[in-house]
Amino acid sequence: MAVIPPAPFDFLSNGLRSFRTLLIGLIMVACVFIAASALAQSGQPNIVIIVADDMGYGDVSYNGCPDYVTPNIDSFATNGIWCPTGYVTHPFCVPSRAALITGRYQQRFGCEYLMDYDETNPRLGLPMQELTLPQILKPAGYICGLIGKWHLGQALNLAPNQRGFDEFFGFLGGDSSYYHAHVQRNNTGLVEQSYLTDAFTREAVSFINNHATQPFFLLLAYNAPHSPYDTPPQTYMDRVANITDSNRQVYAAMITAEDDGVGQVLQTLQAQNLLSNTLIFFLSDNGAPYRGYTRNDPLRGYKGDTIEGGIRVPFAVQWTGRLPAHVMYNEPVSALDIVPTVAAVAGVALPTDRPYDGLNLMPYLSGQPSPQRTLFWRWFSLGQNGPPGSFDTIYAVRSGALKLVREMATSRPLELYNLPNDIGETQNLATTRPGDVAGLQSLYDQWNVNLIAPI
Repeated sequence: MAVIPPAPFDFLSNGLRSFRTLLIGLIMVACVFIAASALAQSGQPNIVIIVADDMGYGDVSYNGCPDYVTPNIDSFATNGIWCPTGYVTHPFCVPSRAALITGRYQQRFGCEYLMDYDETNPRLGLPMQELTLPQILKPAGYICGLIGKWHLGQALNLAPNQRGFDEFFGFLGGDSSYYHAHVQRNNTGLVEQSYLTDAFTREAVSFINNHATQPFFLLLAYNAPHSPYDTPPQTYMDRVANITDSNRQVYAAMITAEDDGVGQVLQTLQAQNLLSNTLIFFLSDNGAPYRGYTRNDPLRGYKGDTIEGGIRVPFAVQWTGRLPAHVMYNEPVSALDIVPTVAAVAGVALPTDRPYDGLNLMPYLSGQPSPQRTLFWRWFSLGQNGPPGSFDTIYAVRSGALKLVREMATSRPLELYNLPNDIGETQNLATTRPGDVAGLQSLYDQWNVNLIAPI
């Protein structure tokens, strides 16, 4: 059979069809790649939790700090959601951090006290049967890092690398010097040469840069402004030179250094084009201690109290493009809410073999009507009036607007406050509203019966 050559027009027509087919194919491949990338990013956002240590409600300028500014921490309230009724579950650090990392009231597993420094005791810390947030996220492909303070166990089995974190840089105990600090990189000890707040910022920036192409969870747990109140580098002191009280000036400079660190973390996320794919929480682990120059205003009380100054903290949430900006969410939120919220946005199911005590906040922060909720606090203090070795039960319960409080000594009468009308807890309504006292006491008693004693 003779082959008849095509006409010149046929060559042109065939070439155009081939080019068009190739172009369509390339566009389809590009669309599939872009869609897959967007789906992967929307399905697995990065998670960053920034925790300050002993930072009071009034220690940040968006909550009214009068003599220094925290512009980077304030940016969470500007670019995200400010939660002026944000709580932690305990008025000091170990129990508060245990609840944050597990999503469960720490009284469910007996983690209710500070702990001795003992790296030989494998039970002195967060119980091994408790699942941590990184352990929940890792099956979904997250790389998990902790930078900063741990304080949930010093024995090797209790250390961060054994509790779900792939990378750890920080210290295991409750406090650290800020200069020549003894820290660990994973399980190896070293002496840090930089001012510790700056070192933690450096490590957080490095973690983000190193893992920018995969979903990550970063817990950045600054120890500032916890004691010791070491004078920060002069560059931070110069920026609060207007403060004449020398102790407050050091304290303000410590927070200024921390605020700068928060800014560098945000700038790194922005440089890596990750802000729109990163859910960020900022909070403190408890209120500021009484020092004369700390500030929980306008709240009453300090670290160690179940009145608001001990448990109500700076709290903000940001997710650029997914959550509204410059919004105040006035309903109570809790550190307990972080685990279920993170699990939901990461597409991870929480285990069903244990109760979780928080809420997935995403629907409510996005505008859905919020449920009325009840929050509880309890810890046992050394007895003020009983025999040696006795304990007082300090507790509080908030439901809706009302809060019932048992303060430091068991002999003191119960206190009842209407918080939206009396944020400073100055007007005790207990004697005039006995029905509300009884109702809140009943809620507390029902909650308390399901808990265990401290271990």
